[in-house]
Amino acid sequence: MNTRGKWQGMLTIARFNWPFYVAAMALSIASFAGLFLLTEVTLKIICGIVLAGSAYFLIGSLGISHLIYDRSDLYRWVWLERALQGSNMRHAVFCHCGFDESSAELRGKFHEVQWQLLDHFDEKQMTEASIRRARALFPPSPDTLPSRHNEWPVNAQSVDVVFGLLAIHELRNEAERTAWFAESRRCLRQGGRVVLVEHVRDLANFLAFGP
Repeated sequence: MNTRGKWQGMLTIARFNWPFYVAAMALSIASFAGLFLLTEVTLKIICGIVLAGSAYFLIGSLGISHLIYDRSDLYRWVWLERALQGSNMRHAVFCHCGFDESSAELRGKFHEVQWQLLDHFDEKQMTEASIRRARALFPPSPDTLPSRHNEWPVNAQSVDVVFGLLAIHELRNEAERTAWFAESRRCLRQGGRVVLVEHVRDLANFLAFGP
């Protein structure tokens, strides 16, 4: 059963990135006022451009966040049932990088599975303010183990499924991501699988979410 609120995903994005949205709102208000208060045509044009850009960021990124996180099948887990089809999942590893909003629901859904939660957060490397806000607002559960992305406290060939849900993008260079996959392979039993959900760092993603 999905217990998420109808706007939870969008509001979570806004909370973690609130300085961007406050700045965009301030720019929208200032540029909107400038359209009426300023008399020079060039300045009006500049205000119009700024208003369009800031409004696009506000409406576009929040609207698309709502579609992706709240209106899609992402957290209804129908796709996960297809992804796990044919898998005898008895022992699963759930990896995150400082923000875990899915493991509790998955453990409730697959309560017969032995779960191991790993937190790859590294304060020296993951310095973005948004992930620090996320970690402060939603600290890891008490049974989560701190773990380097390339050195897991998991026995070799002992795991049926490794989960990395909207987390592994925090490993920002190819070497780190390659090491994470290598560690997944080490831990997986024959026939095991990695279930990965990720943002794509491409033009469409940038147009949707901005900087």
